[in-house]
Amino acid sequence: MTTAFNRLGRIHIPGFLVPESAAALHGALAGETQWRCSTMGDGKTIDFPVETLDTFTPEQAARFITLAHAEARDGFHYMFDTLRVSDLVEARQPVSPMLAAAHAFLNSAAFLGFIRTLTGDPRPNYVDAQATRYEAGHYLTEHDDLKPESGRLYAYVLNLTPKWRTDWGGLLTFIDEDGHVAEAYSPAWNALNLFRVPQSHAVSCVAPFAGAPRLSITGWVRHIDPASPNRRAPARPPA
Repeated sequence: MTTAFNRLGRIHIPGFLVPESAAALHGALAGETQWRCSTMGDGKTIDFPVETLDTFTPEQAARFITLAHAEARDGFHYMFDTLRVSDLVEARQPVSPMLAAAHAFLNSAAFLGFIRTLTGDPRPNYVDAQATRYEAGHYLTEHDDLKPESGRLYAYVLNLTPKWRTDWGGLLTFIDEDGHVAEAYSPAWNALNLFRVPQSHAVSCVAPFAGAPRLSITGWVRHIDPASPNRRAPARPPA
């Protein structure tokens, strides 16, 4: 796997979790009630409870989508549902026990050691996590995740939708310098996608006929814990 990752700086790993754990995480996401719609307005992140959308009149809903699509047409933009697991866990706010366990696993010595071995990089020492739900019409336009002060090293997506058709959209696409799709990963069940930052990518729009929401846990592997700015990775992995 290390050779495959080094070749393009990205890898798709099927069957990442034991089936029982993947099923339990899917159940937690499918039953989640704290989802917030995450999007942008005037270049700033906007999160609000998904229930707010139900209070919109048809005219308000149409204007909301029109404004979002106008920004998406000309630059970086997104719209999907989120649950910011790391923020909730670190603030000791209520969160599903399964999602709290996932956050703990992602920051375990086992997972961090796996990432260090796979990438050949000794720096990873923190992994943040958010749950995401892409419904019909949701998208994430082209960007490269570069934010030097954040300590981002790699991005990851753990896909947790049991059945997905490629023509439903929601593909993780990697874009070359000519604007072509160099490669795309379908959100296959229980597959981990990992890729080096920066790397130009997007999530294609989920089709209106998609038969399920696109569920995942996603985030960045970092060498800085944002909650502890002075924390840094050790010079080499711990023995």
